[in-house]
Amino acid sequence: MYQDCKLSDQFAAGQSPASIVPLFSWPLVSRNGGRDQPLAQPAPPVHVALIGTYAPRKCGIATFTTDLVEQLAAHQPQVTTAVYALDSADQAGRYAAPVQLFEQDRPAAYRETARAINASGADAVWLQHEFGIFGGPDGELVCELVDHLAAPLIITFHTVLSQPSANQRRIVLHLLSRAERIMVMSQHGRELLLRNYGADADRVEVIAHGAPDRPFGREDEFKQQLGLSGQNVLMTFGLLGPGKGLEQVISALPAIVARYPNTLYRIVGATHPTLAAREGEAYREGLIALADRLGVARHIGWENSFLDTPQLLDQIEACDIYITPYINLQQATSGTLSYAVALGKAVVSTPYVHARELLAGGVGVLVPPASSAAIADAVIALLADRGHLTATRQRAYAAGRATIWPQFAQATAALVQRATARPVPAQPLIAPLGREALRTRRDAASGLRHPAASVPDRRHG
Repeated sequence: MYQDCKLSDQFAAGQSPASIVPLFSWPLVSRNGGRDQPLAQPAPPVHVALIGTYAPRKCGIATFTTDLVEQLAAHQPQVTTAVYALDSADQAGRYAAPVQLFEQDRPAAYRETARAINASGADAVWLQHEFGIFGGPDGELVCELVDHLAAPLIITFHTVLSQPSANQRRIVLHLLSRAERIMVMSQHGRELLLRNYGADADRVEVIAHGAPDRPFGREDEFKQQLGLSGQNVLMTFGLLGPGKGLEQVISALPAIVARYPNTLYRIVGATHPTLAAREGEAYREGLIALADRLGVARHIGWENSFLDTPQLLDQIEACDIYITPYINLQQATSGTLSYAVALGKAVVSTPYVHARELLAGGVGVLVPPASSAAIADAVIALLADRGHLTATRQRAYAAGRATIWPQFAQATAALVQRATARPVPAQPLIAPLGREALRTRRDAASGLRHPAASVPDRRHG
């Protein structure tokens, strides 16, 4: 899911049986290798300025930012948000108040947005980082933004590169130097930040991607709604483009349908807008031609649209096996993978970073990248043994209880509260500061800070 806008292009009646215990060992939130203690309640109100792509923009980070806003409002209403949506100026009409457009390609917009956020009195700024959504080479204009923010800065790194270019590394190091708290969605991402970038371990937290909480085992109901009753339904979702590995699943279909002719592979998602602008529908047409050559065209269902979250969840509920055949094994996060696991779907996936962590312990099936034979073997094994299929789905559903929206909202609200916590001075200042120094080195929280230019650095108390 996040690849779409990244650098690389309950059981019935809603209850899980007592015999099913969570097998997902990766905690929703961890820091220093363990769980944080819950914050004392009630938590104080806090207002957060959120910077990132946002709905209706069609990309995974936009979906994430939108989910974050909605789930905090639903489950942690003491955290209120204001959204600054990155997009081009010609898309301004798509965003209604109170969402504010942040013109990603206009250099002056970075200081203007920082000034607007500072004037708003936000208690914290939460930035969704991906190199490709900010202006300048490798999105380097983001540095101009963070250098002029006064409130504590939280950064979610949606990509952590193991082999960055010199400029990409410079950008990440600069962001780390300004951040009060850092969020990643995989342990691997945290380890990279610590090992390769020298990030402060106390400030880097892992919060797993959130997911919906729906009853288990309703695929027959949703298949009927979509006219798919009686079929084995496989599914992949996302903006179409090279790197998704869809060719490998299509190439696996002849072996699968030879054993199970009532199988349908649903490819759900529009062509990536950037790819469509450059090449039109050539990539999709190439996939269709491949299916024709292999004689499996009638076993593929195409849904050429980018679905909103409720529609997407309904589509996932209608499938038996969810497949993420991504070629890029460094992909840190897939929101739809999190959704599929939480909905209790059997997942077949290549071992990219998120899949390795989320599907560990039998939660799903990992296959080598670029291997249609391995995909075919995994799907056939699940369809051939319904007990195995059901057990895999139950393990997934149990694991997903750790990432459902109330848990995600609690973890993200706690992250915000930690970022905005006011340190208590250990001792009084030795010498008073002059009036001008006080004016330039204090912020709205009345805390003295070393400034970066005229903006206080909230990491120094």
